[in-house]
Amino acid sequence: MDFTKPETVFKLENIRNELVKMEDSIIFQFIERSHFPTNGNVYIENNAKLPLGDFDGSFLDWALMHLEVTESQLRRFESPDETPFFPDRILDSILPSINFPQILAPSAENVNYNNKIKGVYIKEIVPLISKYDGDDANNYGSVAMTDIQCLQSLSRRIHFGKFVAEAKFRSDEELYTKLIKEKDIDSIMEHITNSAVEEKILQRLTTKAEVYGVDPTNKESQRKITPEYLVKIYKEFVIPLTKEVEVEYLLRRLD
Repeated sequence: MDFTKPETVFKLENIRNELVKMEDSIIFQFIERSHFPTNGNVYIENNAKLPLGDFDGSFLDWALMHLEVTESQLRRFESPDETPFFPDRILDSILPSINFPQILAPSAENVNYNNKIKGVYIKEIVPLISKYDGDDANNYGSVAMTDIQCLQSLSRRIHFGKFVAEAKFRSDEELYTKLIKEKDIDSIMEHITNSAVEEKILQRLTTKAEVYGVDPTNKESQRKITPEYLVKIYKEFVIPLTKEVEVEYLLRRLD
């Protein structure tokens, strides 16, 4: 897949290959997060234990915002597959623009689920993948940076639904144009859903978690992330949010 060559982007095989590669990144980042406790103080807005001056938000938000400012200057968010958590704070790149061709519909940049992704991650995913429910002030910085890696990978994976939706739209433009004009959300959801593919994803994740989630040289080592939790995360959060992105993108596709 090459974003300078749109013809490579909308092949469903290329999209699926990208999604498979993202699974590995997400699993290893979850494993890294599993070394730390939940550390709820990192997520509390305006927390007196972590004073941030006049910044209105959590320690995680502060770290993520500052990192995105730097990354924007390095051209990260010019790439069509990157979606910032703080789009109003990013800056122009100090590097020359690549001038990617228009790959997605112009309204694609308005489809941003990052606030919802962050909320689900903190409330639902962190308790599943953390070492234990508790707090360790010595790890606040490490936890925030690990969380950022998890969040950015989840964001990229979930917002890749825009490319999936565009590929499906192009495969049957007449059908999707009709459904979009009718605002028939249920039918759009029905047509973008492929239960067989989703089941294959869950089966593949189970296998990967069994292989990656434990030290193969130590049979008594504790499993860092269980297949059950990984499947639950994808089945209940990642896949449904991806389909929400697909539906919203399609509803805006004719704008």
